[in-house]
Amino acid sequence: MVSKQTKIINATGLHARPASAFVMEAKKYESNITIKDLDKDGAPVNAKSIMMILAAGLGTGTNVEVACDGADEQAALDALVALIDSGFGE
Repeated sequence: MVSKQTKIINATGLHARPASAFVMEAKKYESNITIKDLDKDGAPVNAKSIMMILAAGLGTGTNVEVACDGADEQAALDALVALIDSGFGE
């Protein structure tokens, strides 16, 4: 299992289009992937579920932890953190 902390920097947070892009990227990997709101110390949510991502309410400036566990965990972690750090092209 690997994990990394980062901050959501795009203007809309993980809502609508960015959440969809995040979930689509997560689904490319076999690993179990979660994302956790570190500011609210909430439970990790399934990164492959658009409903869970939207329900988590991960807005701009939120510190999050992405965790991956599986055969392709490092590749999944690198891709998802890079996506968040890119600001989803916003």
